[in-house]
Amino acid sequence: MLLTKEKKKQLLEDLKVLFKDSSASIASDYSGLSNPEITELRKTMKAKGIRLIVTKNTLVKKALEELKLDIDSEILDKPVMFAFGTDEVETAKSLIEFTKSHEALEVLGGIVQQESVDQAKIKVLALLPGREELQGKLVGILAAPIYGLVNVLNGNIRGLVSVLNQYQNQVQTQH
Repeated sequence: MLLTKEKKKQLLEDLKVLFKDSSASIASDYSGLSNPEITELRKTMKAKGIRLIVTKNTLVKKALEELKLDIDSEILDKPVMFAFGTDEVETAKSLIEFTKSHEALEVLGGIVQQESVDQAKIKVLALLPGREELQGKLVGILAAPIYGLVNVLNGNIRGLVSVLNQYQNQVQTQH
């Protein structure tokens, strides 16, 4: 596909915005995937708010150079697809999860929080709990003291009710 100069400029600007605004920009070698598999990957990622871009590596190099971002140069020697996401853990998890059922997709590395990362760091990111799971744990931690207080207060009330019941039984047996 031939690109006009204007189209290239627009793509370059779009790429720069994506690299700048995304907390994770993860590159994957997609050369072994079939078109239906790529479509499936796009749908999966889109549902999670992750944008997939396939473009010329020369444009990626130029965008990264203009933003003064660094990435392993070997990554851009292959046909790559970039996944851009606002949640670096979710982006890494989604790609790694997809590679489990589609071994032809290979996660290569990328940029996380404006820092160059390799494949190993992305796999470590994928092992971390997601934002929702962490929020759930935080709610549990915050609720635990309140739950304990309620149990203690209920224990006192149960004790009082038990004493009153015993007193009532004692009074009834005396009459």
